Amino acid sequence: MNLLITCQRNMECETINEITQLLDIFGDSNPNILKTKFSGIIIAETVLEALEVIERFREKIENEPWELRYSSRIIPIQKICQTDLASIRQNVIDLIPSIKPDETYKISLEKRDSEIMRSEIISNIADLLTNKVSLEEPDWEIILQILGNKTGIGVMPKNSILSITKIKRLD
Repeated sequence: MNLLITCQRNMECETINEITQLLDIFGDSNPNILKTKFSGIIIAETVLEALEVIERFREKIENEPWELRYSSRIIPIQKICQTDLASIRQNVIDLIPSIKPDETYKISLEKRDSEIMRSEIISNIADLLTNKVSLEEPDWEIILQILGNKTGIGVMPKNSILSITKIKRLD
């Protein structure tokens, strides 16, 4: 998976169709898009680069907002691992060299069906960096999406998570 998409509960099929059509327009005619056991959560694997896809979706919302009716958020994912502290930590270590020493970051964690304590995960990741934390205007976002025994991880420039609902409200 390199994209995690959220939608309204029980609208997964409509969202899958919407994302499939748009990814086809963007250049991937055969993405692998699946419902998860979590209501309102869809995962997608596309041959397209995740951040490029996010930008294409932004353009689509700006020019043709009616094309996105079911998707709420699109979250880019760079790595997938088992949901345990050691695996999560190692995968974040692999991705954090992108963050320069003078840049700020924040950790965005969404946890579903996991016994690991939120504070334990955050402190485990925060210990890896000497950079300043900025919850309001970070340069980078460490994205952790826990779906049971699998965790999606991304270390992305700020505003990489596309909140379609928020953008449409601002217009």
